[in-house]
Amino acid sequence: MTDTDQELDPLAAVRQLLAEAKASIQSAEQILDDAAGTPGKRINIAAQARKAGSVSVDGDSRIIEGLFDGQHMVGPDGKQYSVPANYASKSKLVEGDKLKLTITGDGSFIYKQIGPVDRNRVVGKLVRDEQTDEFQVVAAGIVYRVLLASITYFKGEPGDDVVILLPKDQQARFAAVENIIKHIPGQETADAVTTDVPHEVLPSVEGDVETPETQDKIDEL
Repeated sequence: MTDTDQELDPLAAVRQLLAEAKASIQSAEQILDDAAGTPGKRINIAAQARKAGSVSVDGDSRIIEGLFDGQHMVGPDGKQYSVPANYASKSKLVEGDKLKLTITGDGSFIYKQIGPVDRNRVVGKLVRDEQTDEFQVVAAGIVYRVLLASITYFKGEPGDDVVILLPKDQQARFAAVENIIKHIPGQETADAVTTDVPHEVLPSVEGDVETPETQDKIDEL
């Protein structure tokens, strides 16, 4: 065995341990999902992005189509591309939505929603995780993560009722916040209610949506 082989062996062992840990976590998550009785299957964004995504070049721009995972866009190459929280919140993006990202020659990111998934509208309650201090929404006994930008926009507080959007017939970790109903002390909050959301009532995002960084560069021209 050469010195190089000896140096690579520890790295291979670490990769193996990470792979095993990842598999264990996925198995544990599946057990929790089954125990919770959540309808539908867990969205495998990476696997779906490999099938539905694409990468192409148009002049000096690179165009990537991928799927939204609740925080980022996952491309067919498995890479995560940062999606501005304000854009995701305003557009009410849901896990599984198909996005097109254009990376221009000057490095600007321009997103467009090109394939919204079927949605359900659900009413839940806003809570705050005591350990992470993150906002979450509890609906029908299931805890969903939400973008902080959505909560701060509606000035949400723990105890408020939250109208969220979820992918239909699939499990999700993140929920898109559609609206918040302020909690009035002494009044009971609404029970979780699920309804279908037709595509026509979803926010229109037909045009290119520029990130704040892109707009700053345009203003400088």
